[in-house]
Amino acid sequence: MSSKIINRGRGPEIEGSRITVYDVMDYSQQGWHRDRIAALFRLSSQDIQAALDYIAAHQEEVTATYHNIRTRHERYPYPPEVKAKIAASRQRAQTRLATLKASDVKQ
Repeated sequence: MSSKIINRGRGPEIEGSRITVYDVMDYSQQGWHRDRIAALFRLSSQDIQAALDYIAAHQEEVTATYHNIRTRHERYPYPPEVKAKIAASRQRAQTRLATLKASDVKQ
């Protein structure tokens, strides 16, 4: 079964998940391989490839929207409790990233 990109109102995302093409784009732009992104999000490589294919097919639109999202996030004045949650989430992501990098080194 092939993976699909759908839009439930939050932008294009991988069907059956809440992972958007913009989430995938973050890691793709950093040079991550499709399989590594899939491991991070606990999805199949086929799911991530569907997102990458969508990004390639809609490059201009996706890039413009991605830029707008990043700018909005950088400028938004989050309340202190939300900033704390964001910091905790980033720390968990960094821990997960370190685990993935360590497993890459072992292989």
